[in-house]
Amino acid sequence: MTHGRLAITALVAFAALATGAVALPDWAMFLFAMALAKGLVCLGIVCMMRGGLVSFGQGLYYCLGAYSATLLANTLGVTDIFLLSLVSAAVCVAVGAVFGPLLASYRGIFFAMLSLALSMVLYGTLSKLNVIGGTDGMNMAPPTFLGWAPEGRPLQTALYIYVAGLVVIAGAFMRAYFDSEQGLISLAARDNELRIEYLGASVRSVMTWNYVFGAVLGGLGGTIAALALGHIDPEFAYWTTSGEFVFVAILAGYLSVPAVFVAAIILELVRSFSNLYFPNTWQLALGIFLLAVIVVLPDGLGSLLRRRRGGAR
Repeated sequence: MTHGRLAITALVAFAALATGAVALPDWAMFLFAMALAKGLVCLGIVCMMRGGLVSFGQGLYYCLGAYSATLLANTLGVTDIFLLSLVSAAVCVAVGAVFGPLLASYRGIFFAMLSLALSMVLYGTLSKLNVIGGTDGMNMAPPTFLGWAPEGRPLQTALYIYVAGLVVIAGAFMRAYFDSEQGLISLAARDNELRIEYLGASVRSVMTWNYVFGAVLGGLGGTIAALALGHIDPEFAYWTTSGEFVFVAILAGYLSVPAVFVAAIILELVRSFSNLYFPNTWQLALGIFLLAVIVVLPDGLGSLLRRRRGGAR
């Protein structure tokens, strides 16, 4: 996809998402904002999936982003959403740059379990730190937007539009990265790492970059979730949270960026309505839904777009 076409697609996507600020009721706007925030985290997993790796510890950066923003707001009084997002992203870049080169040497179940272990270490540490709430977590003040402090519906609308803009920018950047030389090397390494190394490319370097990108996206998603909820706790780093992100990544597949956010929205809708009508068995409903998608679309929802393009050609 050319840069011009990518920019036009991004503008159209933002316009489509922004209309939700007018058309959606409050509950749906909150649900979509949370789904898009989690979609950012899942996009980081998809970035690694393109190289053949699956991170079961993405809750580490989801939690780091949320706690970084909350601690900055509660200790220094910084509530500007742009500054909170930048600080959270910087923290996650720093941590990802430390762990990325280490984990990039591992593959398969070893990579998955090591990433999960790091996330659970953070969960255990935060649970014991009573100075920042322990297992109860902390509340967070509503965000401001360059000095503007909306309340009620305007606050929810502003947060939703901000999330929509962030999602479009991140999605366009990752699409450009996937189509770049390094992104294509990552996809080729999924099939044959040895051949890529013989051609002179460093697979470890590519996997490290994929991991760092996943860390940044995870931190941004955690920041948005913390601002939307107004509360954080160590459960952000728990293994079930990371498992949910993997659930969405598998549902979306690694072929399409928009499919990641569509899958995240579908998951939130299915979970919400399943929990409403099947309160005791909603996990079963989610499991059946995922199995059905895997059987019908083994490459995820993104394969539908590829099939349509193939048919058009």
